[in-house]
Amino acid sequence: MASGARRILIIGGGFSGMSAAIALRKNGVDVDLVEIDPGWRNYGAGISLAPATLRTFRHLGILDAFLEHGSATDNVELRLPHGPVVATLPTPRLAGPDVPGGGAIMRPVLARLLADATRSAGANVRLGCTFTTIAQDDDGVEVRFTDGQRGRYDLVIGADGLHSKTRAAVFPDAPHPRYTGQAVWRAVLPRVPEITTVTMWIGQRVKPGVNPVSKAEMYMFITEARPTGEHVAAKDLVPQMRALLAEFPDPMVQRIREQIGADSQIVFRPIDSLLMPQPWFHGRVALIGDTVHATTPHLASGACIGIEDALVLAEELDRVEDVDRALEAFQRRRWDRCRMVVENSARLGEIEITNGDKNEHARIMGASMAALAQPF
Repeated sequence: MASGARRILIIGGGFSGMSAAIALRKNGVDVDLVEIDPGWRNYGAGISLAPATLRTFRHLGILDAFLEHGSATDNVELRLPHGPVVATLPTPRLAGPDVPGGGAIMRPVLARLLADATRSAGANVRLGCTFTTIAQDDDGVEVRFTDGQRGRYDLVIGADGLHSKTRAAVFPDAPHPRYTGQAVWRAVLPRVPEITTVTMWIGQRVKPGVNPVSKAEMYMFITEARPTGEHVAAKDLVPQMRALLAEFPDPMVQRIREQIGADSQIVFRPIDSLLMPQPWFHGRVALIGDTVHATTPHLASGACIGIEDALVLAEELDRVEDVDRALEAFQRRRWDRCRMVVENSARLGEIEITNGDKNEHARIMGASMAALAQPF
């Protein structure tokens, strides 16, 4: 590494942390990755992937595995509540002319693909472990861990998510996640033959959609305006999710609605958002992914910009001659792009909550996807 960062610790084994481990190992860096969950689990149903995300998979070397285990499709189809198609949004083939422009996969499956790649790359993974203290000096970082070990590193990367312990330790005055006024429902269902790509229905304050995640399965997602982010009891998940679809008379929606049951792996989550002001690093500790820019799902790009963070940080550490300047270069390249995704996603949610201007919604969506198609 040109920067001299030869030994790096990554805190957090989610999508961003694993991507950083893979990218850094490609550059010959010694990488320790600690993950607090001893089972290295990833909860949830499916995850929709925009064109730029598939481009990151090619950089990471997992694109072929994704194409085998997930679903890659072109375009986004928009329908009225009673069924007619009103628009088909193109998705550019950013991962290559032979790769469709978008897709979806089960979150646990994507996590497994990245975990396999992380271990194959040679990262030292320690599960059921996180840090207890981080102490910096001019040359590096001393870290103590919950398993009693300690280590010294040239750089520490905090990738431990929305409720980051690393962010709280290094940036005690950082903002906290904010509830956006919307929640998202997700369920895994048998794939309906008519669903060949991501399909969404335009409702008043509820927006449902479905996306294939494999040859046999699809996942349904519903964004719903809710004044508070209160918990939904397990016994209420099926009836409440079905009730949200009552206002969509499209026969295909109603057939999908009837499939929702106790075995549908329903996940309900209030949508939080976070954009931490610059800088995203302090001394020899840098933050990436949801730790600094947790976004709503409206652009299907939260995982994308977190993975991009990992790739850009690895690139700058390999290109720039010292760590401080590499981190500054990383910040310059990432701020505007990540801010755009967080802020534009939030505005899309506001328009949906208030049943606002559909033309503004379309303009923001189009401009955002065009920006994400640009090189990162």
